[in-house]
Amino acid sequence: MARRFDYLADVEAFVTVVEQGTLSAAAVALGTTPSVLSRAISRLETRLGVQLLRRTTRRLNLTDAGTLYLEQSRSAFALIDDAERRIQGQEGVLTGRVRLSVPTTYGHYRLPSLLARFAQAFPQVRIELSITNRNVDLVAEGYDLAIRLGQLPDSGLVGRKLEDARLCLVAAPKYLDGAGIPRHVDELINHSCLPFVMPSSGRIAPWLFCENGEHREWMPASHVQVSDDVLGIVSLALAGLGICQTYDFIVRERIERGELVEVLEAFGGRSRPFSVIYPPHRQLPAAARALIDFLVGQG
Repeated sequence: MARRFDYLADVEAFVTVVEQGTLSAAAVALGTTPSVLSRAISRLETRLGVQLLRRTTRRLNLTDAGTLYLEQSRSAFALIDDAERRIQGQEGVLTGRVRLSVPTTYGHYRLPSLLARFAQAFPQVRIELSITNRNVDLVAEGYDLAIRLGQLPDSGLVGRKLEDARLCLVAAPKYLDGAGIPRHVDELINHSCLPFVMPSSGRIAPWLFCENGEHREWMPASHVQVSDDVLGIVSLALAGLGICQTYDFIVRERIERGELVEVLEAFGGRSRPFSVIYPPHRQLPAAARALIDFLVGQG
């Protein structure tokens, strides 16, 4: 009996070339050569009787048939991957792989200690961690989970809250020595504030306060603004450039060491939520479900 799927290596070559963007990059990823991948794609096109890629000296472009075949191939490989990982761990020891995307704030200052404890409890589980402020497409990019900030949009994704992260206002001692310590929110207009420009909207993120039991938003303004990576405002504050609002879990150790000073504590009490999200239709492998339960349980 002839093998029905002996061409799957060629399909993998096609998908990898598209995802990597060039034959050379795909060859590095797969540990082979560009000529081998080129022949694999040619074989696949011959077998299918259609052209999948338009190749020029500088770039590769998908044809309409190639776009359709890429989508279906990714879905097929995802099903195989899910089936493999779902059965892992059924012999008593949890094994498998979890692909997780997290923002820089959580990835650098919250998640490391959590993953250290998870790894101790489940040493056979491999975590593939992407730390980025880009909102990845979980389904298209093959992620199992993502940690995201803020109220979850109506995107069809399932979300479980991890925590409400407390916000605080901080500045370096040398800045406060020169500029003085603000005693009221309204006094911030006389200070150098370090605003963050939200990538999603291009607008400055308002600072959140609680005054006399009422929620208040205040819009910081400064000659220095930070975009893309919110951790940049903390770095600037540490250098004495002004005051920033950030999460307590990012700066708590620096406050305890005296590198930063919390100000306007009487107007605190505000927070923002972090949640772990995942596609509702995907059968999550046991390792991913274990990581979700672990992270939620730590909140």
